[in-house]
Amino acid sequence: MKRLTTLALKGLSFGLAAMISFGASAAVQDGMSKDAIAKRIEPIGKVRVAGESAANEAAASGPRSGEAVFGQYCTACHTAGVMGAPKINNADDWKPRLAQGMDTVLKHAINGYNAMPPKGTCADCSEDEIKAAIEYMTAEI
Repeated sequence: MKRLTTLALKGLSFGLAAMISFGASAAVQDGMSKDAIAKRIEPIGKVRVAGESAANEAAASGPRSGEAVFGQYCTACHTAGVMGAPKINNADDWKPRLAQGMDTVLKHAINGYNAMPPKGTCADCSEDEIKAAIEYMTAEI
């Protein structure tokens, strides 16, 4: 009788071990889905090299508005008129420039002119973004 009980316990133990193993295997398989793996290995941060900015990421998501470009790159000089920069929405400052035509104003903004550096320090701005910033600065003239 004792031998029968021992065999029964061994059989029960084996069955229990098999069920646990199968259950663990299913759990492991669930954890091995592509989504689960991607979630576990996704980056927890980003590394930027000195001189780069978050603007590079913004450029990847689409063109920035004239207001956004102005707010980040142009406002320092074009709000106060630093070193002769035409002030935002100041007709007296902008009319002589706009009289030359938008193509000339845009060319000066892109290539730099007088004290203004090329693209007004927005090295990763597209021509369309620079033009949008100029249009924003002259919208109320």
